[in-house]
Amino acid sequence: MFNSDDLKCLDPEYFNIIAVDDYDVTIMSRNTGHYWYIHNCEWPDASSVVVFHKHLYRHPYHQHNRANTLRQAVRSIKRHDRWQMNGRKW
Repeated sequence: MFNSDDLKCLDPEYFNIIAVDDYDVTIMSRNTGHYWYIHNCEWPDASSVVVFHKHLYRHPYHQHNRANTLRQAVRSIKRHDRWQMNGRKW
């Protein structure tokens, strides 16, 4: 479950915060326009977070990675944004 301390890492200057509840966060990066859905499944332990990603609103989400905390997931998203904006290599 995400608590209020966890949610402090969601910078509204960096992200458009679409939806937040105890187990789910949906955000859009203001830098890339990519959408992120972060789910705290609390299995196998209380800090199991799954990060889903999509490039456009109309696209389906795909699993991007897993994290131990919401803060770790946000760091991963910001790293992905830097990679995307710096001319990703195919």
